[in-house]
Amino acid sequence: MAYFFKEPSHTFSEYLLVPGYSSADCIPANVSLKTPVVKYKKGEECPLTMNVPMVSAVMQAVSGEEMGIGLAKEGGIAFIFVSQPIEQQAAMVRRVKNHKAGFVTSDSNLRVTDTLADVLALKEARGHSTMAVTDDGTGTGKLLGIVTSRDYRVSRMDPSTPVAEFMTPSEKLITAPEGTSLKAANDIIWDHKLNALPIVSKEGNLVAFVFRKDYDAHKGNPLELLDEHKRYVVGAGINTRDYAERVPALVEAGVDVLVIDSSEGYSEWQARALKWIREHYGDTVKVGAGNVVDGEGFRFLADAGADFVKVGIGGGSICITRETKGIGRGQATSVIDVAAERDRYFEETGIYVPICADGGIVQDYHITLALAMGADFCMLGRYFSRFDESPTSKVLINGSYMKEYWGEGSARARNWQRYDMGGAAKLSFEEGVDSYVPYAGSLADGMATTLAKVRSTMCNCGALTIPELRDKAKLTLVSAVSIVEGGAHDVMLKDSTGSNK
Repeated sequence: MAYFFKEPSHTFSEYLLVPGYSSADCIPANVSLKTPVVKYKKGEECPLTMNVPMVSAVMQAVSGEEMGIGLAKEGGIAFIFVSQPIEQQAAMVRRVKNHKAGFVTSDSNLRVTDTLADVLALKEARGHSTMAVTDDGTGTGKLLGIVTSRDYRVSRMDPSTPVAEFMTPSEKLITAPEGTSLKAANDIIWDHKLNALPIVSKEGNLVAFVFRKDYDAHKGNPLELLDEHKRYVVGAGINTRDYAERVPALVEAGVDVLVIDSSEGYSEWQARALKWIREHYGDTVKVGAGNVVDGEGFRFLADAGADFVKVGIGGGSICITRETKGIGRGQATSVIDVAAERDRYFEETGIYVPICADGGIVQDYHITLALAMGADFCMLGRYFSRFDESPTSKVLINGSYMKEYWGEGSARARNWQRYDMGGAAKLSFEEGVDSYVPYAGSLADGMATTLAKVRSTMCNCGALTIPELRDKAKLTLVSAVSIVEGGAHDVMLKDSTGSNK
């Protein structure tokens, strides 16, 4: 006879947090949202943490290179979507890693025989105004000079003018020798009021640039997530079919953390992928697995070697797995169950395996609920798809700007690998929809509002850290009537123009 759970499964909207005592020190400015991403042993430091508990979903409509850059600036991690050719995904990862670093390898380079027309074409193609002039036109050739937008006037110069006539020659440049520390390089930039500082080898070859804008960007984004080389941290998805080819390419590109993108993780296919990665890379490659909805599934993946486990099946806004297959579980109940097993596993083994709440988050406060219920961080798709940084088009629908958003199991994405169960290489039926979501502007502005709510709610609970929230949180189930009571009711709302409606 089938096993029946005694209690119904619940969603985040069926819960509220009950306020706790807040001391005078419990203010949003004092809240830390730092959280572990991958497993670690008791008494040791987690090798990879985030400054905010938010990652973007492994989806075509969500996580491209712009999201990778934008989310790292805000302290989170984007997982570059896997449903694309290996070389293309690796190139996206590489561009995120190279976008901002303390020492940037020059990718906009000229020869002295190039012309102003070549400069303008390169600027249009690369988007950079600072270009190195080297003997061989590469980023590691002998440095002969640099060209910036201050060196030419398009309206007053012939496009055929050679670069040699208007570049700033190397003898007039302030440079720093190879081996200069980033702090020393920034000091030189500030002392000499430079926008860019070339780092040059003993032989006179260009090694890298250090840019003033990167220093300014760091000061403007205090939570930005950087690796040991001052590059943005970025993740990427893999599947259970081509991991033997995809993982090496992503590792070579510099990826910081991987995740197996699958609709259901309690399977031999995921165990095989994890085993292969451990055999070839040991613990040097960090990889999450999932998705699961109960403690049994969590323990299976933890034992198989997962660095973190994703929780949730069928709760995404564009996911119709529950409708088409009758598989899944309420997201709140799933998180609570898996978190309890995660804690038992930690007590038994001394290994803490973080869990990621993936799906079911509709309101900002659902993030706080997920954290209170035991999640270490949340994966969001619809939320991030609304911002400028998502890869999708902004369209005008009935007078309002919207962004396109589709599921990986939709006919549009046709990401059959995500739903692979060892059969034919095709999507047998749809498990996702194609849709629109309201356009929400810039990622930085949207996340600032969301995280302000999370910090404020944590203070209402008397907590200044995520572990403290987990310990102090008091949660209550709510009735359908009390859900209505929680919103605006029994009043006539005004519209944006101030008239009644």
